[in-house]
Amino acid sequence: MTPLGAAPGDLAAVEAIVRGAGTSFYRGMRVLPPDRRHAMYAIYGFCRIVDDIADADTAFVEKVPALDAWRGRIAGLWQNEADQPVTRVLLRAVQRFRLRQADFLDVIDGMQMDAGSAIVAPDLATLDLYCDRVASAVGRLSVRAFGDASAAADEVAHHLGRALQLTNILRDVAEDAGRGRLYLPAAYLDEAGVAHDPAAILAHPARAAVCARVAVMAHAHFAAAAAAMRRCDRRAMRPARLMGATYEAVLARLERRGWRDLATPAKLPRAEKLWIALRHGLA
Repeated sequence: MTPLGAAPGDLAAVEAIVRGAGTSFYRGMRVLPPDRRHAMYAIYGFCRIVDDIADADTAFVEKVPALDAWRGRIAGLWQNEADQPVTRVLLRAVQRFRLRQADFLDVIDGMQMDAGSAIVAPDLATLDLYCDRVASAVGRLSVRAFGDASAAADEVAHHLGRALQLTNILRDVAEDAGRGRLYLPAAYLDEAGVAHDPAAILAHPARAAVCARVAVMAHAHFAAAAAAMRRCDRRAMRPARLMGATYEAVLARLERRGWRDLATPAKLPRAEKLWIALRHGLA
């Protein structure tokens, strides 16, 4: 019997998307049993495809139909319809782990936020909504695939998703600025006297203070996620603990640099990544 009872060709196609992305996600999900692992590969494949649509170098009016087509595909899963490898494996995952349609649609809505005009200095409510859609919604799908569908697991997704996305925002300030985007909140920029200008943020002397305030937000969400994890199935939360520890280490690295040289990637040394994997992935 194949994982999820899916066709071998579909499983291979979905796994190839994950491998081809060149991220640590592929290795991180190896801690899961085959059914859950391939459900996560399919969730990742879905997210990768809609993210690529949002990031494509095409006009917004061309992206909307492509995103709408995926809304249709997701709705089709609840009609037992699937038209390609990712959706065929997702169909099995939806049926096995009771994944929720609303969470898939939230992810697409988040990608559409990025597909239109560049996000520049959002208000705090918009930033929180963005983090919920592009990260916490993925978490809500993931915790069910991990093996915990409790309210506490949804709380983990709520907080850990926000913590991870805020860390991504801090890590990618320079990269985002090069694309005309600035996800640091308007209120923090205004209080520090920083203009809402992606091109100017890297050279502004107050950028460190703004980044430090966003880091405080991220730490609060990491702490709340850890507290919620203690009320969850410990084995099911292994991947969540691993992701949380990895991103907390990245955030700590950024803080130690004092928010200087934001254009240099904050990569973790191989030994530190191995230690995190051993400590949290095998616990």
